[in-house]
Amino acid sequence: MKSSVNSQQSFLESYFRLEENKTTVKTEILAGITTFMTMSYILVVNPSILSQTGMNFGSVFTATALAAIISTLLMGLYAKLPFAQAPGMGLNAFFAYTMVIGMGHTWQFALTTAFLEGIIFILLTAFNVREAIIGSIPNNIKKAISVGIGLFIAFIGLENAQIVLHPKSGTILTLGDVTSSVPLLAIIGIIITGVLLARNVKGALLIGIIITTLIGIPMGITKIPSAILSVPPSISPIFMKFEWNHIFTKDMFIALFTLLFMDMFDTVGALVGVSTKAGMIDENGNVPRAKQALLSDAIGTTLGACFGTSTVCTFLESASGVAAGGKTGLTAVSTAVMFIIALFLSPLFLMIPSAATAPSLILVGLFMMSPIKEIDFLDFTEAIPAFLTIIMMPLAYSISDGLIFGIISYVLLKVFTNKAKEVSISTYIIAALFVLKFFI
Repeated sequence: MKSSVNSQQSFLESYFRLEENKTTVKTEILAGITTFMTMSYILVVNPSILSQTGMNFGSVFTATALAAIISTLLMGLYAKLPFAQAPGMGLNAFFAYTMVIGMGHTWQFALTTAFLEGIIFILLTAFNVREAIIGSIPNNIKKAISVGIGLFIAFIGLENAQIVLHPKSGTILTLGDVTSSVPLLAIIGIIITGVLLARNVKGALLIGIIITTLIGIPMGITKIPSAILSVPPSISPIFMKFEWNHIFTKDMFIALFTLLFMDMFDTVGALVGVSTKAGMIDENGNVPRAKQALLSDAIGTTLGACFGTSTVCTFLESASGVAAGGKTGLTAVSTAVMFIIALFLSPLFLMIPSAATAPSLILVGLFMMSPIKEIDFLDFTEAIPAFLTIIMMPLAYSISDGLIFGIISYVLLKVFTNKAKEVSISTYIIAALFVLKFFI
């Protein structure tokens, strides 16, 4: 038995090159669990959003889990990167509120759009188009992406914890009632997790989530489920429910272009940002195995649409696993295994309140800030685009919009200061596409 365990560990170490990456099986597994804990909310939030289109809640729950499992396994086993994937926030809102509720189309139309997007992404990845886009992003903006994502993640955590609120009138943002139970629990969680981090406790983020969840029980925030085991609902009501009679219409073109744009630059931004923080960017500013990562995303989106869910993308919450020490695909595989378990133990995992995961998101935002030290703030043609990238991500609530402001300002500043030769042809092309986006 002991020799069997040793041989399994030896296989994992050789396949994922753990020693080369200065990590261990235990660290990678804990990192994967941490990533899952911080993103498990998608199992509830995605069905709650898509069900507003008339889709079956339980079926979307299962489809969400299946899409996350397959795409994250691909990311771990094929791309060998510590990033998790699932149906993305923002993309699911576009699916439900814009395409279905806003444009008046059926959810079958929206699923068809997601499916076509996945196929197009597979082709673009095969011809290295998406990989070229990553290469076209200037190095200072790549560092700024990590910082911007850090602020974005922290902002999401503060919102989830109700520490920061969006009032209906008056100021844009305001401080919530920090003495009420949800914000108070989150603040307690921040202190607990911060102390664990300061003491260099392994798995501090995960331990912080668990302790905060337990503290939430007597506070009435964490709800103990009546049952632990559950049978996953069938996906048959939404499986392969495509609608082909509108694929050559103007509405399909607009919806497909917008979805392609949102997903492409959200995923590219997440890959670059988290890779930068993890120290994976090479000397040329490239993400390792980017093509495999992007192909995993494309296949995940295609299969996710077949299962009956919205577009799959790389999750920002992967940064929490990286912060917990995850460096290889074993982290992603561990996250995928947690999603498999969640299919059958969903009541147990869904009891974790947002107030318990918010502290990890907020503190991961801190970790993501470190590349700001490497940004050139002396050259304003570099500093201003980097700053706009950083500030627009949380304020526009979008990775892609932050990237748009960064790239366009970078090109314009270089051109009007006689530094046009410093801009690559591919960067000019990306900037032109960004400008075009505003007119479609």
